[in-house]
Amino acid sequence: MVCGARLVKNGRHRSGTQRWRCPGCGASSVRRRPDVTRREQLSRFVKWLTGKQTQAEIDGTTTGRSFRRDTAWCWDVEPQLEPATAIFHAVLVDGVWIGDYCLLIALSDKGNVLAWQWSGGESVAAWKALLNQVEAPGILVSDGGTGLPTALAACWPETKHQRCLFHLQMNVSRHLTRNPRTDAGRALRALVMRLSEVQNEDAAIAWQLKLEKWWQTFGHLTRERTLFRNGQWGFTHDRLRKAWMLIRRVSRNDTLFTWITYGNPRTTSPLEGGINAQIREILRRHRGMSEEHRRRAVEWFLVLHELPLERALSLARTKPEPEPDTEPDEPHGPALYDTGLDAGEGLWLRTGWAGRG
Repeated sequence: MVCGARLVKNGRHRSGTQRWRCPGCGASSVRRRPDVTRREQLSRFVKWLTGKQTQAEIDGTTTGRSFRRDTAWCWDVEPQLEPATAIFHAVLVDGVWIGDYCLLIALSDKGNVLAWQWSGGESVAAWKALLNQVEAPGILVSDGGTGLPTALAACWPETKHQRCLFHLQMNVSRHLTRNPRTDAGRALRALVMRLSEVQNEDAAIAWQLKLEKWWQTFGHLTRERTLFRNGQWGFTHDRLRKAWMLIRRVSRNDTLFTWITYGNPRTTSPLEGGINAQIREILRRHRGMSEEHRRRAVEWFLVLHELPLERALSLARTKPEPEPDTEPDEPHGPALYDTGLDAGEGLWLRTGWAGRG
């Protein structure tokens, strides 16, 4: 206090905070703890962002205006995961688009979120940035995103690759449609759909023999060309050719039946149907947010998937302030050399007493 006397307890504030009183001057006050206040505000903010309550329900008001005012600074707090030091048997990776950004996520076969990476697409550099955050596993399971094979060979050269069978079936159906009009298309799609029935090595060998038989019967169709109306040559059965090239590439790269040999997951469903589906649900509940706020909501969800709230709050860091502009200020006063005219230079017609002869 101002008088410097020792304070004594004087009951409690209506909020439950201890009130102190000066015996000398009679002034009373409560002890301020800005750090505790901001931590509580951040905790309420994260619970709202990743939960189902509205701002008004958390704030206890009708509009939630006080909540928005108190927690506006929380958008600048960046959540972080602890470094992924454990080595897992298999790691699942996938990308999900959040506005104009692609979010790459790495998930262990035990269901642990290991790392994430924001990027402008599934490029080689983006995949490398993600893989470098995780220790090399025995198996990588992916949906065959572009750029991933190159990044895998550079970052995890000893890791085996498993192509997600579900995505492979979906990609083939996209080329051939669900109801192909040709016998070759129907036979190839039916063969790919039966990949889900393969359970052991003998069944995998039998499936590959059927694929070879399909090629002997219909392979010539993938090489046929036609002169189109625009005067250019093209493949007559372009969709069939694309589906066949996809299946042949996966089969030759030994990424189709890796799960039979090593016992790893054969699809990315735990990631696509689990983490990604929950991310889309959070964004649906908070629809209308800006792209930057949507990214922050996804980051908090991923962190809280692995860490308790108190630990996540202790690891979070405040977004650094932008560097000030270092451009030199404009000089004050008249310029020494310039392109404009000045009356002081005597170039103007003088009037009044100064112009008398």
